[in-house]
Amino acid sequence: MANAEIIETRRLPSPAPTPQALAWDGKKKVLWMGSRDLRRIYAIDPAKWEVVQEVEPPGIPWAAVANNGEIRFTIGEGTDDDRYIYRYTTEAGFSKMFACPEFTGSYLSFDGSHLYLSQWYKHRILKFDARGNVIGQIDVGAEICGHTFVDGSIYVLRGKEKPNEDWRIARLDPQEETPQVKDIAVVPFASRSLTFDGELFWSNYRAKDTIISFAVPT
Repeated sequence: MANAEIIETRRLPSPAPTPQALAWDGKKKVLWMGSRDLRRIYAIDPAKWEVVQEVEPPGIPWAAVANNGEIRFTIGEGTDDDRYIYRYTTEAGFSKMFACPEFTGSYLSFDGSHLYLSQWYKHRILKFDARGNVIGQIDVGAEICGHTFVDGSIYVLRGKEKPNEDWRIARLDPQEETPQVKDIAVVPFASRSLTFDGELFWSNYRAKDTIISFAVPT
């Protein structure tokens, strides 16, 4: 079990309360952040730390990932917070793609060809084809509060929310027949979402309305 902590580089105020979804858009060089309580989405210039775009999604933006110039979102709809995957572009807006299995699911990652969705209480990450069919499953062994691809590996925030938030960042190789999940470092805050900008990881400290960038120990 990893005992070293992540190496924080920036701790910044969120432009809106309860930051939840978070994705790095390498094409536009912005962070997309979704506010759970305001149900709004913001594009943030990380250098100036200012909002350059704001949009209203069709529900609660639980998670996001950039995908070849598009952004995919997990959106919660209705009184039961049923989860759906949406496509978003600045030109066409939002379009619904498919329902999450059992209408549950949250965090997203993308390997360049396929979308991955985690289910918090089932401790697993599901792999989808272009039509929304499940074509793979990775058991992570703990609750999941974010994941992202870096150089072909999946980095995942795993741990438990209750009774006290307890999270670590781990790494796995999705190409292995049975991926082995290895903890790398302790994440000393109640993290929500994980993305990578090519140099640093980013996550939300939702309870403190804060967005944090960090590196992992080498």
